[in-house]
Amino acid sequence: MRRGTAKRRKEEVEASLRKLGLEVYRKLDSGDFPEVRIPSRSVRNIVYDKRLRQYVLGKAFVRRYAGNIKHIRSLTQLVWLAFFVDKLLKDGKTSTLRDVYYSAQAYNMEFKDQAESNNIITDLEALLTKAREDFNIYPEERSSIFGDLTIEYTIPGYEGKRINLSSHPDGYMIGPSLSSAEFVETSAEMVLAVEKGGMFTRFVEERVHERFKALIVDLAGQAPRATRYLLRRLNRELGLPIYILTDGDPWGEHIAAVILFGSANAAHLRELTVPDGKWIGVWASDIVKYKLPSDPLSDVDVKRIHELLRDPRYKEGIWQRELKNFLKIRRKSELEAFSKYGLTHIVDRYLPEKLELVKGL
Repeated sequence: MRRGTAKRRKEEVEASLRKLGLEVYRKLDSGDFPEVRIPSRSVRNIVYDKRLRQYVLGKAFVRRYAGNIKHIRSLTQLVWLAFFVDKLLKDGKTSTLRDVYYSAQAYNMEFKDQAESNNIITDLEALLTKAREDFNIYPEERSSIFGDLTIEYTIPGYEGKRINLSSHPDGYMIGPSLSSAEFVETSAEMVLAVEKGGMFTRFVEERVHERFKALIVDLAGQAPRATRYLLRRLNRELGLPIYILTDGDPWGEHIAAVILFGSANAAHLRELTVPDGKWIGVWASDIVKYKLPSDPLSDVDVKRIHELLRDPRYKEGIWQRELKNFLKIRRKSELEAFSKYGLTHIVDRYLPEKLELVKGL
């Protein structure tokens, strides 16, 4: 199995930061105003790349030029953030998004609020084409993983320490230490990513990791980027197919699509998608097939379906078919609805039937 992933990514970020810093110094030494050109993240510059099967940024750029007084504030914030990230990496420290906002005050760097601070972090991501997690900057962790996967930590103080992710029945939080760890060995043959913590717990209780030789991931709703990055690593480095199980509504379908094809908000990043993954339901057609308890679609649900029907990610195959099925039956259902037939029905019947079906698609 491939080793050194975290170290390689750290070195790439440090090299990009050095290049940025040297260019700023070069301009200052020559008596010129420093400037940077950042890929534009405007809606007009976000396009769907059919070859990559994800959203990407187009060719438009925005310029931050110290010779323009209107640009000085944002350019200074960006350069400070690059310095702060470099320090995080060199010191082996991590920071939350909130920490960055408050840390700036120690350097007399002004952000009017955290939204402005978060926006500059995204600018640096777009400039370096790296995720904030590669900068050691994380949001609050909230998703988890469980199963037979031995990892080796790479963070300072824990280097070389190994654990198996089946050793804690509540699973392990997908935070900085886990997402940067190296994969050592696994008996798993797939990854089952589930939308909700309750179903994650059910799968652990029913020993899905053994019955299906699977790693189980709790997405905690719309999957955090660290989780999406980990899913991609599991797919690319270990060759594990990714199967996504969500509620039977347009929001659940979108959760799956973001993991597979990316989001417009992260169009400046290329390593957060798993295009060959599979959405295994709950499909609208499953609500009918399994006679699941359901609720009427709300006006907001219907509006969302029509929005997704215009999205290029949903133009073909199962995505288009199931959106139209939702409109046809005007119903939605939750993962927990399978409990009508018993607490283990979703594991005993639905899961094996659906896996068999999608493997043949």
